[in-house]
Amino acid sequence: MNEIMENLLAEEDELQFSSFTSKDALQLGLLFIEIAEEMNMGGIGVKIEKNRHVLFTHLMDGTMPENSYWYDRKKNVVDRYFHSSKFAEEMFKASGSTFSESSLLDPGEFQAVGGSYPLRIQNAGVVGSITVCGLTGDLDHQICVEGIRKYLGKKGNN
Repeated sequence: MNEIMENLLAEEDELQFSSFTSKDALQLGLLFIEIAEEMNMGGIGVKIEKNRHVLFTHLMDGTMPENSYWYDRKKNVVDRYFHSSKFAEEMFKASGSTFSESSLLDPGEFQAVGGSYPLRIQNAGVVGSITVCGLTGDLDHQICVEGIRKYLGKKGNN
């Protein structure tokens, strides 16, 4: 495992919730929107699911209907691997391949680029996904991490 993958796993271990409700999803989703507005780089789409139940979804002005397909393709990777879509991307890179070449998964349903993050609850594991799309995969991942870290800090939940 390379250093990037190790850092991504450490980040996932850090960013766990003690619990997660619909109200948490709403507040976290709005925080992502706030972060994107502060970045002033255009609109993003956000989708937060727990146990395959959509708790929050929003497409900002400036997004296209296709953004909803993007966040679903990314979140499907989290649902499959129980790690961030960025980790899955790096896992295939480390093997000398790409996700689309070697995963054997339908690229119309799965996209391993940064932006979808496991919704991990302490002592329960991954119970869903938190997904951002609309910018580059790296920026989408950054918004996820920054937003979750900020939210957990506010809530005193980490």
